[in-house]
Amino acid sequence: MNKAKFITFEGVDGAGKSTHLAWFAEALRKRGKEVLVTREPGGTPLGECLRDILLNQSMYVETEALLMFAARFEHIEQVIKPALERGTWVVSDRFSDASFAYQGGGRGMKLEKLEQLECWVHESFQPDLTLLFDLPIEVARQRLSKNITLDRFEQERDCFFEKVRHAYLERCKKHPDRIMLIDAAQTPEKVKVNLEKLIILL
Repeated sequence: MNKAKFITFEGVDGAGKSTHLAWFAEALRKRGKEVLVTREPGGTPLGECLRDILLNQSMYVETEALLMFAARFEHIEQVIKPALERGTWVVSDRFSDASFAYQGGGRGMKLEKLEQLECWVHESFQPDLTLLFDLPIEVARQRLSKNITLDRFEQERDCFFEKVRHAYLERCKKHPDRIMLIDAAQTPEKVKVNLEKLIILL
């Protein structure tokens, strides 16, 4: 029996990752996997409280990063690792790549500081697979405009998201063995077909 895997979904707001995540998890279940779906920031009672703060209150970028990784530590120790140890696959909406993209790329925090936090919180623990949903920012923003309410990240200017996207792509180049690029500019149906092919290989 294959060991349980930790799979993360990443991408700029509006890329469609959340749309495909629920379907992806259900497809894994149909193949006999026990699957836990979670998200960041969040995933634990404390993490959800921090999520509300992070998405709605302005703060220094260092504070933002520290709170993200504090929530992440709780998430890993309380939810992710225990699930994997009992044989449950974990599919998460975002993980540390998001911190490098948003706090690093978008907000300009030094990568050295983020690397120190990553090393402290989960030095030898990484997702088995990360799906990076990528598309032009103008397309992502158009999709996002359909939302009635936007959090403080979603309200950022296009230039912010261009930096986030660039940081994600740089992260993908740095970790090609783990991060798989998904062309999210395709129709949802085409993206689904590509994901179905991937699931067969897992």
